[in-house]
Amino acid sequence: MSTATATAPASTATFITPTALLQHWQGHRRLTRRMIAAFPEDKIFTFSIGGMRTFGELASEMIGMAVPTVRGMVTNEWDEFAMRKASSASELLAQWDQSTMELDALWPKIPAERFAETLTAFGQYTMPGHALILYCVDNEIHHRGQGYVYLRALGIEPPPFWER
Repeated sequence: MSTATATAPASTATFITPTALLQHWQGHRRLTRRMIAAFPEDKIFTFSIGGMRTFGELASEMIGMAVPTVRGMVTNEWDEFAMRKASSASELLAQWDQSTMELDALWPKIPAERFAETLTAFGQYTMPGHALILYCVDNEIHHRGQGYVYLRALGIEPPPFWER
């Protein structure tokens, strides 16, 4: 009895296409946008628990990481995170929407080999390109989880996490 399988070597197998990865990330981004919109204007930049940053600050970090990371994947030039301070939830949402459009425009320009290439982003994060993107997604999920706690503490039902 043969135990051989017809699988590609791990180095050439494709688990997810770049297009599917962007769609997955944009699903998370749509949910995070709904989280931003769920916060009361007077709480998004003031409410925190246990010394954690406000959700407005966390969302600003997510915005500041996304486009510079993808731009670095395209150009191999790693600008600093573009942390722009918003003064209102509507301004934060406008920044979010702008970064979403920039991601959609930049993404197709990422050379396919970049996803497997080991890169050093921002002079300090050395990992394959796909791991850099997944780090952005993971960071967003982590901080969105903090936002869920904040909304519940404020007595607000957050958007369902599975509706991306």
